Amino acid sequence: MASCADILRSEFPELDGEVFAYVTGILHSSGGDFESVDELVEAVGELLQEVAPAGKDEGAVREVCQRLFNALQLDEGRAQRCSQVLLDAPIQLSQITDGYDSSADLLPGLLLKRGQASMVDAKKLEKAEARLKAKQDRRMEKDSTKSSGPLVLEEATASQAASKKETRMESSGKNKSYDVRIENFDVSFGERVLLAGADLNLAFGRRYGLVGRNGLGKTTLLKMIASRSLRIPSHISILHVEQEVAGDETPALQSVLECDTTRESLLREEKELTAKVNAGRGEGTEGARLSEIYAKLEEIEADKAPARASVILAGLGFNAKMQQQTTKEFSGGWRMRLALARALFARPDLLLLDEPTNMLDVRAILWLENYLQTWQSTILVVSHDRNFLNAVATDIIHLHSLRLDAYRGDFENFMKTKEERLKNQQREYEAQQQYREHIQVFIDRFRYNANRASQVQSKLKLLEKLPELKPVDKESEVMMKFPDGFEKFSPPILQLDEVDFCYDPSHYIFRSLSVSADLESRICVVGENGAGKSTMLKILMGELAPVRGIRHAHRNLKIGYFSQHHVDQLDLNISAVELLARKFPGKTEEEYRHQLGSYGVSGELAVRPVASLSGGQKSRVAFAQMTMSCPNFYILDEPTNHLDMETIEALAKALNKFRGGIILVSHDECFIRLVCQELWVCENATVTRIEGGFDQYRDILKEQFRKEGFL
Repeated sequence: MASCADILRSEFPELDGEVFAYVTGILHSSGGDFESVDELVEAVGELLQEVAPAGKDEGAVREVCQRLFNALQLDEGRAQRCSQVLLDAPIQLSQITDGYDSSADLLPGLLLKRGQASMVDAKKLEKAEARLKAKQDRRMEKDSTKSSGPLVLEEATASQAASKKETRMESSGKNKSYDVRIENFDVSFGERVLLAGADLNLAFGRRYGLVGRNGLGKTTLLKMIASRSLRIPSHISILHVEQEVAGDETPALQSVLECDTTRESLLREEKELTAKVNAGRGEGTEGARLSEIYAKLEEIEADKAPARASVILAGLGFNAKMQQQTTKEFSGGWRMRLALARALFARPDLLLLDEPTNMLDVRAILWLENYLQTWQSTILVVSHDRNFLNAVATDIIHLHSLRLDAYRGDFENFMKTKEERLKNQQREYEAQQQYREHIQVFIDRFRYNANRASQVQSKLKLLEKLPELKPVDKESEVMMKFPDGFEKFSPPILQLDEVDFCYDPSHYIFRSLSVSADLESRICVVGENGAGKSTMLKILMGELAPVRGIRHAHRNLKIGYFSQHHVDQLDLNISAVELLARKFPGKTEEEYRHQLGSYGVSGELAVRPVASLSGGQKSRVAFAQMTMSCPNFYILDEPTNHLDMETIEALAKALNKFRGGIILVSHDECFIRLVCQELWVCENATVTRIEGGFDQYRDILKEQFRKEGFL
């Protein structure tokens, strides 16, 4: 605040001590609240004009206010120290506090006033204080309303051009096709257009992978299809795996069986009719109806349903004991698996899956890949797992530039075809541009030549008839960088020695666990869900204490942690900029925006409520928050969840360039191969290193599936 005090002293050398204290007090308490120089003039300008020496008009006082405002803006971080008052003489605090009455106001005794009389108009001073207080009250009321009010999120909407032919077929009941054709439709999220004039064609029996950058509207499109906001024939059944199964007393196996409503209703009716016949209350028609029910049950193979449901649950990681547990006993992740199992068992005509591998471990993903390869009806799946799409998809739909482009083949074929298509498009565009320039040169040369007038007119018509080709829309490259400006230090960096751990003494998660990592480590931890991967990470970080054994960490170790459930740790009601400002106060907004921009959260995204961001964008905000403190060792729990493929590749490159250590848990095979040099398998209450890497681990899982009969 010294700069503000200097300005006041130099411009108003005869300023009364009381006025000086009052003005600096306002600048001290409200300096950060002034959004413009007009507000500062409103607060203190009239008062300064009152005490200004002769020759200082209103414009000169405003210039002084502008200088004060600039000083506050340039040094806002030190604004709280700007209200120091220059004393006329040294003060012995011990003497002042002798016999101090706590109820008395000490301030007048500390502020030794100059001998001159006050020149302040008391009424104007009171009026200025009242104005300032009213302004502060309004600001506080506005802030409280903003923070306490419920967050209102924008809603997605869809519109579609009407087709009389399809409407007639639908109303007449003649449309028996299970193909889905949605033509000329738009999808918006609030005021933001996601798709414009798009077409989507899904042939029955094909498996479509929907890919595209984060935040472009893939999940929104699935929701619009599932809610039938886009026209889909009513005889086509749709199932969207989005919500986890509600927890109640129903056993997991029974919960899966109940989703086959046809089977359940037939069994219920059969039970009621049998009970009526056995009780002697039959009307004579029960026998015929029971015969129909038995025939129908045989037709849908109802007797094989429990075995089929059990195989699906086992493939997704539910052992025999877990299949008999009630749904309320499972965590959210396992209930999402249960929802996926119900969808696979129900076999809808159109199955919509949104990032199904996010909730699965490597073993379950491998099983799901094999299971979906024999799927009979249509699948539309959003996934950023390259290997999963290569194994499952027969077609790829690419969402970009507000439209959908379809490609035949798996993801690798899509990448090759897309690159070739883009090259051809660019070549055609450049060739046409050269042709246009050649014609234009002729037109410009002979435009005013009467002998060539007909030729010029012919060339102009030719230009008008040429189709308008557009240059290739190149997607911006995703860049990530993990700060690594720290000193290297020698091992041991982080290790566990003969560690035992349990939540319940009757069930140990780890026994005699010994692992170590250093600043050169690139370690991936795999294993079934529930094997203890996340628990081991928390022991390594020191969040959980071993029951027995030792955790050793270097004194200079600084760990950055990315949680699998990072969204739960973000305040969804505020913007990403506000989130960083609260977590790391004392920096400018430009610094927070630069940090977020390093992870692709820039422009308008940085000031939108976090709740309105896509899953991948929320993950980027979490990365920006994690790296703000510049750790030298990262522990990442499923970092690729929700990220698009370009961002996953950028993340892999950034981790490879990082000079510190890395331990991560991931199910993404491509990401594991890009980053990791060591593979740890978490199973049987310990951790084993696989020398043959991911290929060996994959072969082990396939052999297990064959032995257990899941393939």
